Amino acid sequence: MNIYTYIMRRLLYVIPVLLGVCAIVFVLFNLVSPDPTLIMLGKHASVKQMAELRAELGLDRPMLEQYFDIVKSAFTFDFGRSWTTKQEISEMIKAGAIPSLTVTLPAFVFSTILSIAISLLVAFYRGKAIDKVVVFACVALMSISSLAYILFGQYVFAFKLGLFEISGYDAGFPYFIPYVLLPILIIVIISVGPDVRFYRTVVLDEVYQDYVRTARAKGLGEKKILFKHVLKNALIPIITFVVIRIPFLILGALLIESFFSIPGLGGITLNAINSSDFPVIRAMTVLSAVAYIIFTVITDVLYTLVDPRVRLS
Repeated sequence: MNIYTYIMRRLLYVIPVLLGVCAIVFVLFNLVSPDPTLIMLGKHASVKQMAELRAELGLDRPMLEQYFDIVKSAFTFDFGRSWTTKQEISEMIKAGAIPSLTVTLPAFVFSTILSIAISLLVAFYRGKAIDKVVVFACVALMSISSLAYILFGQYVFAFKLGLFEISGYDAGFPYFIPYVLLPILIIVIISVGPDVRFYRTVVLDEVYQDYVRTARAKGLGEKKILFKHVLKNALIPIITFVVIRIPFLILGALLIESFFSIPGLGGITLNAINSSDFPVIRAMTVLSAVAYIIFTVITDVLYTLVDPRVRLS
């Protein structure tokens, strides 16, 4: 099948998936969650006050109309206004996307490259002391709460040693760089443990395949086998793991952005949760779903580029 035809077919499949996602979001925010007017006005609010607020927020409209508003927002990215700030949510997302990406994107790239490099190293020395030390270190890193890394980094490296900025953000390149260095470092440290364990498992699964034993029998060296054959055949699970994580970079890092006062989407989402700003939470949920679906299609297409045996159908 032609790759463009396949992409068009997959994009058409996105429509019913999005309708289903919008239905789930609608149920969660309109039928399951508590009455937002009660949350915003407090338990002592009168029935009249609640009715007036419901009318102001548009919650008194027919359910079907409210559902189609969510569907419309998924395709047009017009999410309405925030209940607390009264700003256009689409403008809030545009403003918060760049600060989030200045933190999450470099951290993602560095952690991915570092994790794959370490995984190949321990696969080359599998079963030896370095392999056992790295596995132990990964488990140890994973066992520590991300909050502990944040507080330790801010107190020791920023406050005591003065190597980084404690918090804040200055828009524009290169002014934001001093403020994002420590958050990036913390995200890399948090990510390396689980990433190395995953990539190591994927690489070792290929190392014990029959084609590797055949390559050894033909006299190929371990390094050539590892980098030319094993890594190439391990790319499909690696691509899946890497590409599917990209949509979540857009949403930012909730704890990191909150503790470091970075005005990104993570901080916007966390503030929306704390203030029960349902339109913003709903917008971030729909946005993440759309991004996840799109990058799933991209992942399938990339499979054919790294493995000719994969056929689009």
